[in-house]
Amino acid sequence: MKHLKFFLIALVATSCVNSHIMKYPDTPKGAVVDEYFGEKVPAPYRWLEDDNSADTKKWVQDENAVTFGYLDKIPFRDQLKKQITDRYNYEKISAPFVEGDYTYFYKNDGLQAQAVMYRFKNNDLQKTEEIFLDPNQFSKDGTTSLGDISFSKDGSLAAYQISEGGSDWRKAIVIETAGKTPIGDTLRDVKFSAIAWRGNDGFYYSSYDKPKEGSQLAGKTEHHKLYYHQLNTLQSSDKLIFGGEETPRRYITGIVSDDQQFLIIVAANSTTGNELYAQSLTDVTKNKILPLFTDVNYNYDFITTNNGLIYIQTNENAPNGKLIRISMPSNGVSTDIRSAVIIPEDSSVLGVSSANHYLFAHYITDVHSEVKQYDLDGKFIRSIDLPAEGQAGGFGGKEDQKVIYYSFTNYVYPSTIFKYNTETGQSELYRRPKINFNPDDFESKQVFYTSKDGTRIPMFITYKKGTKLDGKNPTILYGYGGFDISLLPGFSVINSVWLQNGGIYAVPNLRGGGEYGRKWHDAGIKMNKKNVFEDFIAAGEYLIKNNYTSYDYLALSGGSNGGLLVGATMTMRPDLAKVALPAVGVMDMLRYHTFTAGAGWAYDYGTADDSKEMFEYLKSYSPVHNVKEGVCYPATFITTGDHDDRVVPSHSFKFAAELQAKQACSNPVVIRIETRAGHGAGRSTEQIIEESTDEMAFALWNMGVKEVK
Repeated sequence: MKHLKFFLIALVATSCVNSHIMKYPDTPKGAVVDEYFGEKVPAPYRWLEDDNSADTKKWVQDENAVTFGYLDKIPFRDQLKKQITDRYNYEKISAPFVEGDYTYFYKNDGLQAQAVMYRFKNNDLQKTEEIFLDPNQFSKDGTTSLGDISFSKDGSLAAYQISEGGSDWRKAIVIETAGKTPIGDTLRDVKFSAIAWRGNDGFYYSSYDKPKEGSQLAGKTEHHKLYYHQLNTLQSSDKLIFGGEETPRRYITGIVSDDQQFLIIVAANSTTGNELYAQSLTDVTKNKILPLFTDVNYNYDFITTNNGLIYIQTNENAPNGKLIRISMPSNGVSTDIRSAVIIPEDSSVLGVSSANHYLFAHYITDVHSEVKQYDLDGKFIRSIDLPAEGQAGGFGGKEDQKVIYYSFTNYVYPSTIFKYNTETGQSELYRRPKINFNPDDFESKQVFYTSKDGTRIPMFITYKKGTKLDGKNPTILYGYGGFDISLLPGFSVINSVWLQNGGIYAVPNLRGGGEYGRKWHDAGIKMNKKNVFEDFIAAGEYLIKNNYTSYDYLALSGGSNGGLLVGATMTMRPDLAKVALPAVGVMDMLRYHTFTAGAGWAYDYGTADDSKEMFEYLKSYSPVHNVKEGVCYPATFITTGDHDDRVVPSHSFKFAAELQAKQACSNPVVIRIETRAGHGAGRSTEQIIEESTDEMAFALWNMGVKEVK
């Protein structure tokens, strides 16, 4: 495919659109044209891809000025912010976990910018808490967050990652846990990485070669590399273990088994499907890295080890997943592997965790959690009773940890932590949040509706009891539909305020997700991607037909791949909803794979380089390429972050520019660009509250709501 780029032969300033309603910043059009398989595709806003240019920075400032000028005129915005702030202001505590002589947990007193990591001595009956790491001290504005942390086998050492401004590029800092004292150098340019300790001598981590100066956030990251870092040595001397030019892979993760016998290497070029390799860490005669599985058409997830055997969850010949047990190959070829099925495939989707020499099978059955306990030979022990229908998480621990923890939540059940005895099967309440929310006042039910092609789709609808179904209820329709991700029921403080104000919150489980296994996922990828949008459209039509809401009171919402969902849906069916709320969305489907790690999303999307047919299909729904002149689009509130180096902000920039230039009615189109923020992880509490307030205020105001309760 040949790309023809005619750079800025002329600049044509767009006129002020809907000047009687709003005055948007002038966004110059460049004369850039790409050619795909003989078809020329204009790219007038290509210059917005340069997030470091003075012109782009000025455009961001001007757009934010328009956006906040609009938001400042919404009379109930401050009241809404107070409601969200008051609801958010309660103590939030994570499930505890044991490392060495201490039990660790995270706690946010209420409105702290970042959760603080605490600990207490395992033998302390009083459980006297002390602060272990306080990320609120990492930066003045609370935008430097604590990422993953990994402890050595005995718990005496830890390495933790920090993210600055929401970037996926991390720094890793090593400390002695007893005195919380840093040791050695800070590792830099760590990205998409676990940290896996090998004894107390060092650890494995992953990174890419960092893009050249000036393009660190948007530059393409291609070859992941797994390194071994020996403590008290320079990072520049770290040993390359796997990856790079000899074994090029886009994503590589190193895992050391809990018994310290094996290094497990997960290698992939896409977000679906991977290879699995292993290296013995105890037998020097077998320390070669050996392939376990190399068919990237399937997923292979390491679970645990026992007596030299390795437990792997896979969907190979089992679309809903199964657990197998294998031995290490003796001659370095995968055909030497002897495997046994420990937990066979079921009609429900399987996920497996382990603790105390037991296996915990987490099944998704019609988007509800069911958990069963097995021994390491696959013998059924018991089913675990959960508080209600909803989502359970956790059930993991050390190989000798008798008592473990799990959480449970649904749309009206705030996340609650339970303690579980793996020997007796007894669950007991460990920590219930003290939040000002009464679940008994609300109802959450699951319905099933039919998509355009006849497929049966589940959807949860949540609202205040006694709500009159008269078509006038402000409703958020939230979706994702991609990357094998399952949207299980979960409580949200922000959504609880929406419900408290009489709103309805609806979540359909679209194809492309993982709720019904591999077949459900594959039904929403590549040339089937439009199934996802049709599922979403059918969900909106169901809500309208059944008088939950109507066009004037419906908002479409989603982030990342869900942002693409909103962008594609609103351009396909601009008459479906009054409001659109696309967040950090993938909006340019012809170029997404040219930025950061975007090429790794090709399993779900395909790329414009694949074939003429794939190019034409992508172009037919790419939000940036399907904004038409003379069409009335929903009132649109686009959100992104200037440090988003996963879905680069230019996706949202270009979509906003197209909409503002072509909007044919008075519905506003604004973009809110958070500074010092990335794709979402690590945002401060203040950033979450402020953006959520603005999003909710915009939606309600454009639905005609004049006041909040």
